[in-house]
Amino acid sequence: MSIFLNKDSRIIVQGMTGAEGMKHTRRMLASGSNIVGGVNPKKAGERVDIEGQQIPVFGSVREAMQATDANVTVIFVPAKFTKDAAEEAIRAGIELVVIITEGVPVKDTAELFALARESKTRIIGPNCPGLYSPGQSNAGIIPAETAPNPGKIGLVSKSGTLTYQMMYELSDIGFSTCVGIGGDPIIGTTHITAIEAFEKDPETEAIIMIGEIGGDAEEYAARYIKEHVTKPVVAYIAGFTAPEGKTMGHAGAIVSGGSGTAEGKKAALEEAGVKVGKTPSQAAQLLREALKSA
Repeated sequence: MSIFLNKDSRIIVQGMTGAEGMKHTRRMLASGSNIVGGVNPKKAGERVDIEGQQIPVFGSVREAMQATDANVTVIFVPAKFTKDAAEEAIRAGIELVVIITEGVPVKDTAELFALARESKTRIIGPNCPGLYSPGQSNAGIIPAETAPNPGKIGLVSKSGTLTYQMMYELSDIGFSTCVGIGGDPIIGTTHITAIEAFEKDPETEAIIMIGEIGGDAEEYAARYIKEHVTKPVVAYIAGFTAPEGKTMGHAGAIVSGGSGTAEGKKAALEEAGVKVGKTPSQAAQLLREALKSA
């Protein structure tokens, strides 16, 4: 099993013909994803040879969906065009929109989130690595070789690079799905949404979440876990050594007025029964112990 992405996912890539789109489409194909098309109005009707596969290019998301039954799109377009690209996909009725682009204006993201809530579309991102269900599909830029085998851990993370490190740390156990939700102040899918899905997934036996200083998303997740989650949950919060009063990392990692600290998030999570590691390796070991005692 997996959440949000599986072997039946049919993926199109908006911006596939650009340098980043081509590079990561190649990597997604290599990890088993079913890429059925790209979208670029200027190159509609062309076919692009990627690893021996002839991938058709369509003029719009709606055309691509009608021709291929696509239900997932991965967006690799510059930030100033991201809102238009994602809005096009949402209005076409696609099920999942994965926005890799960083630097998307918060106003644009807020408007996209509001539009998606009125539809059946789920947004992952922006400023995220995407999601990966080992042995099934990969939508985004997650390096599949880091954890090639399916398993029983569900991973949800704000950080791309820490997603990859945790995948490596626990690659011997394997993952149902790894979800990089992104670190911007407004994102389409939160820790809570992913944790809720992992709780319902019968083959996910334990959950590991990665957060970071700033905001209150992890505190909200702690409350949700305490009230609704029965599976073991382990966490790592990036930023324990961050200097006080300094903005660090992602746009969402802003600590102010004493709130949003790593220690504060750790306390909230531990009060909810979540064990928190102070390093990724320590969190991985806590997850191993949780699985043994579950």
